[in-house]
Amino acid sequence: MLNIIQKRVYTYIFSIITVVMSIFAISFWGLNLGIDFKGGTLMEIQFSKTAPAVPEVTTALADITLQSLTIQPTGENTLFLRYLASDETVNEQVLEKLKTFDTDLKLLRTDFIGGSVSDQIKKQAIIGIILSVIGIALYIAWAFRRVSGAVTSFEFGLSAIIALIHDIVITIGIFAFLGKFYGIEVGVPFVAALLTILGYSVNDTIVVYDRVRENLLRAHKKEDFEITVNRSLNETLGRSFSTSFTVMITLLAITLFGGESIRYFTLAILVGVAFGTYSSVYVASALLVTRYKMKMNK
Repeated sequence: MLNIIQKRVYTYIFSIITVVMSIFAISFWGLNLGIDFKGGTLMEIQFSKTAPAVPEVTTALADITLQSLTIQPTGENTLFLRYLASDETVNEQVLEKLKTFDTDLKLLRTDFIGGSVSDQIKKQAIIGIILSVIGIALYIAWAFRRVSGAVTSFEFGLSAIIALIHDIVITIGIFAFLGKFYGIEVGVPFVAALLTILGYSVNDTIVVYDRVRENLLRAHKKEDFEITVNRSLNETLGRSFSTSFTVMITLLAITLFGGESIRYFTLAILVGVAFGTYSSVYVASALLVTRYKMKMNK
């Protein structure tokens, strides 16, 4: 049996260093926000024949120097363009460039996202993440309400929330770094990725916690709590890593070959799943033992 919990001081050091670096990146660089959070123009174009490839369109529009330009195929002959500029003159220039591919193209719609709408999206994103975290904490506290003795159900929930915050902060920190040095922008899909990470990570944590609960009931306080948690981790370790590894292989393939429109969405989930698997084993469970030791010392 692997001594996982007994090595928790080293994983604590790694997690603290990683979280501090992430907080530094978020505080000093911040996220490179896209038009979802800044405002801009959304344009949908329909071509009379097959739409040109995204790299060709990007090259054709290079002279206009559009900020935060993203191009997404929405059908065999339609393209969806998003960029920060909101000037009608710029929109006309974009259309003229696109007509070099097809003079019979149609402008299906042009929408403008104003600053007030962008601020509302930011607030809703933050509120959504906070409510999700609170809901998860309450659910875990309720689900483990029959656990008694070593740690309370509330402490199970609190440990899980700390692990979730650990995963989210590191993911945001990595994207702050990517935004600073590689110009990667984040929008509403990034928020969806964070919510997905919350769900996946807490699912993995609950699997471990459930095994801890079962072993606690079987042991009837005859076994030391640290040994019980360590045995529970060993019993679920294979399942956790096999499931996560399978998911990460799929996400890696989508990130590399899935196209520009979803690349950074899947990359965010990939980072979150990796750290979520790590935190379920080395953070959430270790915090239970640390809390138990603190109570015993008192």
